[in-house]
Amino acid sequence: MSNLKRAYNFNAGPGALPLEVLQQAQAELLDFSGTGMSVMEISHRSKEFESVIQTAEADLRELLGIPSNYKVMFLQGGATLQFAMLPMNLRATGSADYIVTGTWSKTALKEAKKLGAAREAANTEAEGFNSLPAKLDLDPKAAYLHFTANETIHGVEYFSEPTPPDGVPLVCDTSSDFISRPIDVSKYAMLYAGAQKNAGPSGVTVVIIRDDMLERTPANLPVMLDYKTLAASGSLHNTPPSFAIYIVGLVFKWAKKIGGLAAVEKINRTKADLVYKTIDESGGFYRGHTKPEARSLMNIPFRLPTEELENTFASDAKKNNLIGLKGHRSVGGMRASIYNAVTVEGAQELVRFMKEFQTKNG
Repeated sequence: MSNLKRAYNFNAGPGALPLEVLQQAQAELLDFSGTGMSVMEISHRSKEFESVIQTAEADLRELLGIPSNYKVMFLQGGATLQFAMLPMNLRATGSADYIVTGTWSKTALKEAKKLGAAREAANTEAEGFNSLPAKLDLDPKAAYLHFTANETIHGVEYFSEPTPPDGVPLVCDTSSDFISRPIDVSKYAMLYAGAQKNAGPSGVTVVIIRDDMLERTPANLPVMLDYKTLAASGSLHNTPPSFAIYIVGLVFKWAKKIGGLAAVEKINRTKADLVYKTIDESGGFYRGHTKPEARSLMNIPFRLPTEELENTFASDAKKNNLIGLKGHRSVGGMRASIYNAVTVEGAQELVRFMKEFQTKNG
């Protein structure tokens, strides 16, 4: 391992994983917990895997301070499946409100509308999805209020929750800022997150749901789309994504080891400050997309003076071992995704390269 040259990984997802986690997974790959088998080979009904999933849940509960009246589920299908499962389960009657601040909240609303009534409480697309809405048009009788905590493509992040009307449950897609900083789970009726950005590999989705919300689940849902059934089975109604859950569990332990989510947030702010400062001090050579008050700590989209320069930037960055900096195909430009596992050193290397590139091409 001492001679291994690791890339500085700025991919938007699947994203970087902590080296320590990868090394532990490597060490245990052929013989997990003395079984003589990989964790990918053991039965999901075995006591060894039961320990894996129970420990992962316990560590997540500790990290986030999840109250006892919430269930934690490790599901499949990504956040995209949750876009459909959420209204199927929680919108028994009436309409649901959605705050649209980027591509993923827009997609969540589109999916919800396929299944019944859903409406925009706000939409910032006219401004280019570069800010949070100044005001919300909220339905006091909505089935729930949904928002996306961090828009991966546009780099817009909520740092405090929108306030729903009294009695309206708050639901959040927290896929790309999951376990990146402390939050108050008790303010939410439900949170969901695809793991592949901050918490692990692709293949597992974490759902945290308050117990009373499970009583809304209709009786006629297909079993694999039924929150109540899945929660009652402890995420083991069918064969789960065993290896992905195992890695997620290692990531939770890693986050605890480095000081918990307050320490994780401090590191994330250090990285983001380095990159935003470089953009702001470039004299317009680098142009950030998002208004300062809504700038994401996780995803930093930016543009250069021309598309030709952007292509050169991406190519030269790769030669410097800086990977994954091309922007999303829908918006172009560049994007640095600096999730939890991206080190401060990685951010410093990116900043060094950005300054050198500007000197040569500015």
